[in-house]
Parts: sequence; C-alpha cells; structure tokens
Amino acid sequence: MSRPKARIMRRFGEVFTHSPKYQRILAKRPTPPGQHGARRRKQVGAYGKRLFEKQKLKAFYDLGEKQMRRYMADALRKKGPTGTNLLQFLERRLDSIVYRLGFTPTIWAAKQLVGHGHIRVNGKRVNIPSYLANENDVISVSEKMKGNALVAESLANRGPGMIPPYLLLDRDQVSGTLLRDPYRQEIPVNINENLIVEFYAR
Repeated sequence: MSRPKARIMRRFGEVFTHSPKYQRILAKRPTPPGQHGARRRKQVGAYGKRLFEKQKLKAFYDLGEKQMRRYMADALRKKGPTGTNLLQFLERRLDSIVYRLGFTPTIWAAKQLVGHGHIRVNGKRVNIPSYLANENDVISVSEKMKGNALVAESLANRGPGMIPPYLLLDRDQVSGTLLRDPYRQEIPVNINENLIVEFYAR
C-alpha cells in the first residue's frame, strides 16, 4: 500500500504491528484521519459492517482486492469453516510468517525482506511474498541478513509469548518452522471473518 501506514491504522482504530512507532502514533491520535475524524465513529448498517471488516483484513495483510477474492475462492473450496480457512491461507503466506516470527516489525517490512531475496524456504531462495508455506517448511533469513541490525532489533522486541504456537522460532539460527495450520483462536487478528464471508457471498 502506498498510503501512509499510520493513516490506515487510524482509519480502523487499531495498531496492526508490533512496531513501537505506530503504537505511539495511535496512542496520541486514536481518531480517524481527516478534519472531522473525531466525529466519524457512527452507526453503520449491515453492509457497512461487512465492508469495514473486509477492508480491515485487506489492510492488515496488505492485500489488493484481486488477491482477497482469490483467497476467498480457495477458502470456499477447502473443507471446514470458510472464514477460518481464509485466515489460515493468509497466515501461511511467506510475508505473514516472516512477520509472525519477528524477523521484521511490520508486515510491510516483511514484504520487502522477502521481495529483496533475503528469505529462504528449506534453504532455497524465495522472493514471492504470497508464497504459501507448507507444514514443516523451515523459513530462514539469508546469511547476509542474519547480522542485520534491524532484524536483530525486531527479534529482540518479540518476546517468546508473542510467537504464535503454530510456529517454532530458532532465535540463534534466525529461522522458524511452520508446524501446522493455525487454529482460529491462535491467529492474532481482531477480525470478524464471518462478516467477510457474508460480504463476498452477497
């Protein structure tokens, strides 16, 4: 997304990252951006609520509408609750795993790290942020980036309790393993996925 990240998060009234920078910004300016932001929290109808949740999910994972529709189609084809399936696909994205493991402070930085070729999957270079990892895949930072100050700082700010249980982090090797698909309650996203499913089913 090219729009300022803080404005996106202020729009939804929620911090999407572990970055202290954005946490400070939203603590100081919690209202939506714009001249009348403080007065814009108003009641919305059913469609508005569904649209809001869909837009928030897109913003959280930094996705375009085409990508969202593709993941929805995949989620519908997979057995199980469609909303949970959708979130599982999004969490298996390589940029999501890189962010969840703490290699970067934001999902946007994770996209950059992957896109610039600094991430390995089972030892092989993968530069596609949307790449879907599979169970037991090992995701690691390239040797060149293991000593990078920004990666080290991000890892240091991510305590053990902040790593989701479906991922296993090896801090010494700056690598992690996708153990399995996450359960819904393990996915740290404040989203009502059922409203998103209803939005696309209309």
